[in-house]
Amino acid sequence: MADLTTRLVNVIGDKSFKPLEKAFDMRVVGDLLRHYPRRYAEIGTPTDLSDLRVGQHVTILAEVVSAKVTKFGPGGKRSRTEVIVTDGKDHLSLTFFQQPWLPKTMTPGTTGLFSGEVTSFNGRLQLTHPDHDLLDGEGDMAKSRLARGVIPLYRATAKISTWNIENCVGMCLDTLDPIDDPLPEPVRQRLGHADIRAAFESIHRPHSIAEAMNARDRFRFEEAFVVQTVFAQRRLMAENERAKARPFTSAGLRDRFENQLPFELTAGQREVINEISGDLDQAHPMHRLLQGEVGSGKTVVALLAMLQVIDSGGQAALLAPTEVLASQHFRAISLMLGDLAKGGMLGGADGATRVRLLTGSMGAKARNESLLDAASGEAGIVIGTHALIQDHVQFAELGLLVVDEQHRFGVEQRSALVDRAEVTPHVLVMTATPIPRTIAMTVFGDLEISTLRELPAGRQPIQTTVVPAERQSWLDRAWERVREEVGRGRQAYVVVSRIGEETADASKETRSLLELVEELSAGPLRGLRVGSLHGRMASDDKEAAMNAFSTGGLDVLVATTVVEVGVDVPNATVMVIMDAERFGMSQLHQLRGRVGRGSEGGLCLLVTTSEDGSPSRERLDAVASTSDGFELSRLDVELRREGDVLGARQSGMRSSLRLLSVVRDGDIIDAAREAAGVVVADDPSLAAHPALAAAVQELEHSEQADYLERT
Repeated sequence: MADLTTRLVNVIGDKSFKPLEKAFDMRVVGDLLRHYPRRYAEIGTPTDLSDLRVGQHVTILAEVVSAKVTKFGPGGKRSRTEVIVTDGKDHLSLTFFQQPWLPKTMTPGTTGLFSGEVTSFNGRLQLTHPDHDLLDGEGDMAKSRLARGVIPLYRATAKISTWNIENCVGMCLDTLDPIDDPLPEPVRQRLGHADIRAAFESIHRPHSIAEAMNARDRFRFEEAFVVQTVFAQRRLMAENERAKARPFTSAGLRDRFENQLPFELTAGQREVINEISGDLDQAHPMHRLLQGEVGSGKTVVALLAMLQVIDSGGQAALLAPTEVLASQHFRAISLMLGDLAKGGMLGGADGATRVRLLTGSMGAKARNESLLDAASGEAGIVIGTHALIQDHVQFAELGLLVVDEQHRFGVEQRSALVDRAEVTPHVLVMTATPIPRTIAMTVFGDLEISTLRELPAGRQPIQTTVVPAERQSWLDRAWERVREEVGRGRQAYVVVSRIGEETADASKETRSLLELVEELSAGPLRGLRVGSLHGRMASDDKEAAMNAFSTGGLDVLVATTVVEVGVDVPNATVMVIMDAERFGMSQLHQLRGRVGRGSEGGLCLLVTTSEDGSPSRERLDAVASTSDGFELSRLDVELRREGDVLGARQSGMRSSLRLLSVVRDGDIIDAAREAAGVVVADDPSLAAHPALAAAVQELEHSEQADYLERT
């Protein structure tokens, strides 16, 4: 007998195990039983052949119409067997070489499964040498299928067919011991779900499509429930952690800064500031996500929160993913605060604080000054990159950690500062990538969420246009527009997807930064001051390039996505994004948010080689059609594959979410969140639910859990 942790090879044998391990990284019985059928075929309901397309790898259920052997070659020693199958309306040709015996088994009227790649020959669709499994064959599996009338069809490979996987699943089910269920019985009963043993049987060997769908619903809910249990435990732990309350102090730095702002805060900013201020006033740590449109004023909100903490005697750290962004935050915050950032310095206001920058490539003198001011408490705000989380960086009293662009950091990095503090600091996470509600519940389920939708007064509109690269006149006009803007005293960005120092197998179809700088300087932008910026440059060179662009010393900055977030040059009015199809929709929206930040409107030109009507072109057209980041985020999720949304590429085939769609299953996620909250409130350690505790532990220690944090 076996359980879900039994080694799969011990149940199905080495011959079947090896292709499953290689293709799907399966190792134990549970891995195979969680490889759910992707669809089902009903005996008597053939596959619709009109849906087939060239290039597809398909498994079809069809009836044999005829089978004919043709001899060819010298002496007629070679043979070609053509079998015609039908769905009752259309016909499909199956071609086999050197298998003259097939007509004996593929007799007219025989029904079978046929699997292979769809090709075209003489204008007709066909399968060449398809794998096949005739349904009136001998054996227990054939009899079982005929009795049930439903055949599961699995994601398969050329090395192992769907019916071989079906056979392996059957062997596992037949030897399976009783299983502890991660779904508590009260939850199952309330929602009408079967226990896990019965659900495995129903999803793999159903007697009807309805039975299979009910089992899928149960496993879909289970996936959501385990994730939400993880978050429910984290929220409960956060509530039980102790933090120092940081109440608002009237007439302090926060008040003084707000009174000297040259603009009015939006209603949305005020609402979010009140939410954060209320959190900071609590004796348990804030864990809040602040998401907002590009340019919605998140930095000002975060700065007000930092000043509230400073007014109460604490310090704030701002963790940024790149040196460019950290330096940009340092300049922007220092400029906004003015004399309030010059504590103890000439020209500093009474009661002012200090703002310090800390990055890995700073000179020793500046670095030591920042370290000393952080440790002594002289610096109320310390802004930095990963250098901030080194063991030797000490704070006098860290009260607030602000993490910008959370998806760039791992959980260990975020926790390094929090865990080292004597008193747990409050945490504010910021992202400029709007997140649909269902994804936020699945990815940021342990954080309270604040959203800024309203743009501050004065933000200029950005016109976005798709430029097909094959239309040379359009591309020439794009560079003319750059020259026109520079002629008006404005500046431009040109964004590329790669630097140009890659290995020999790097894509040659895209324009690299190094190639483009040379090409533009000698060609369409000849005579303009063209500079470059990318992540592999030395820190001093990056700083020099950014300073030159910020102060007007460069007309055009050719850059990688290091300018995606935080870079603020109000004089920049135009951006050209090369090979725009290589960027995600939300990323394109982020990038174009770098222009139109001053008194002039912005122009973003998306240069692409993607064909009109292709999925890539649809995404670019969507970006050009709306400036609403939340709408784009929703469209992005709908147009992308589910695995890309939750990071299957990072998490691999062992991702915990196989059936749950974070795009479509909002109601299920809601119900799972509520049910998990009740279970965890009654039993925080899950002592009464060992199977659920084991599933939670597996998730928390998997790459998927790491992705949930990194996102």
